[in-house]
Amino acid sequence: MYYVYILQSQKDGSRYYGITIELRKRLQQHNSGGSTYSSARRPYKIIWYAAFVNKEKAYAFEKYLKSSSGYAFANKRLI
Repeated sequence: MYYVYILQSQKDGSRYYGITIELRKRLQQHNSGGSTYSSARRPYKIIWYAAFVNKEKAYAFEKYLKSSSGYAFANKRLI
């Protein structure tokens, strides 16, 4: 399974959009400072995720969420 996820910083409320095959392990990496971009904003909590069987669809959906229309969709429908 491929997981598209949205994390929210408990420090400043910012969000991080990502994709992984191991959701719990990836959250631990973010919270331990293993991800350069998100290390200054930790700790994080998962506020939304979806599982995909198809890798291409998962990557396409993550890309969409990072677009302006995808960001608006996430704010209105997902979180």
